[in-house]
Amino acid sequence: MNSSLIYLVQTDTTVGFSSSSDEKLSSVKERPITKKILNTVDSFDILNKNTRVPKNFRKKVRNSKKTTFIYPNGMSFRVVNKDSDFYDFIYKFGILYSTSANKTAQKFDKDFATIGADILVEDKKGFYETTASRIIKLSKRTFKKIR
Repeated sequence: MNSSLIYLVQTDTTVGFSSSSDEKLSSVKERPITKKILNTVDSFDILNKNTRVPKNFRKKVRNSKKTTFIYPNGMSFRVVNKDSDFYDFIYKFGILYSTSANKTAQKFDKDFATIGADILVEDKKGFYETTASRIIKLSKRTFKKIR
C-alpha cells in the first residue's frame, strides 16, 4: 500500500482525504502548506510514540471520542475508536494525515473530492457529510476548546 497516495474515505467524523503526505493534502485543498493538518492514529501506542499527553489530561484523551487534541508540541492527533468503520482503514497504516474532503471553508462536493483523490475507499453506505471532530488545545495544565 502506497500511503503517499491521497485516499478519499468516510472517516469516523466526516468524508475526508487521508495521506502520509501533508503537502499533497494541502495542495489538493488549496490551502497554505504552513497550516497544520491533523493526524489520525489507530492506537494510543502510536499516539504516545509521536507526542506526550500531559499527565493532567491522559484520562480525558483516552475517554474522548471524535475529538482532535492539539498537544503542547504543536502536533494534533485524533485516536480512531475500534468500533468505527474507519478503524479498519486506518489500522492498515497506523498513522495518516487526515482532513475534510472539501476546498478550505467550503461544503463537501463529491466531484471536487473524487478529482482530488488518487484512490476512492467507498463502502455500501457511500460518502456522507457529518459533523467534524471537536478540537481541544492542551497545555500542561489547561485546555481550551477550539471547535
